[in-house]
Amino acid sequence: MVNNFLDPQQTSYPLLEGRTFVLGSQSPRRKTLLEGIGISPVVKTNDMDESIPAHISSHEAPEYLAQEKAAFFIPLLQKNEILVTADTVVIINQQVLGKPANREEAIATLSQLSGKMHEVVSGVCICSQEKKHSFSETTKVHFRKLSSEQISFYVDQFKPYDKAGAYGIQEWIGLVAIEKIEGDFYNVMGLPVGKLVSELQIHFPV
Repeated sequence: MVNNFLDPQQTSYPLLEGRTFVLGSQSPRRKTLLEGIGISPVVKTNDMDESIPAHISSHEAPEYLAQEKAAFFIPLLQKNEILVTADTVVIINQQVLGKPANREEAIATLSQLSGKMHEVVSGVCICSQEKKHSFSETTKVHFRKLSSEQISFYVDQFKPYDKAGAYGIQEWIGLVAIEKIEGDFYNVMGLPVGKLVSELQIHFPV
């Protein structure tokens, strides 16, 4: 869980004033990260088809999916509303590792990541009634070699079936398995909030 560094009701950060932020995601981690920078978002969800066309590469897929998610909500946006949608994938050897369907898939995924470097890529799309902007962020994550007992313990205790790559960096496995990261820690959680703020300042100034 991420601490809320700012109270959304107390912040006077000019970038946030007079705006309603809509988070088009059912991820509780993304909501918590937005709250941590002073945004208390309205959460909306949509069960869309997340299939990826063959011509879209693994590194392009998250930004593509973030744009597809945004397309559903854009016609519903009101004046002064800013929509944020996102998608995160884990990539190893150019292979996208999705969310595991069950215990066996989670164990197999973590076994594949064990002792290797993988990339976490998040695509983000920001929209208002007037404009749309998207970007992506990549973080390299190096895993220590994990024992089968460690992997089984994590899967059985934390049940990471809603997480790409079958793990949450903020959980037990982040303390035990991660040797180092290159890039944004919060990107691995599902939302590169630092870059999000920078992109808002550039493309959606007050």
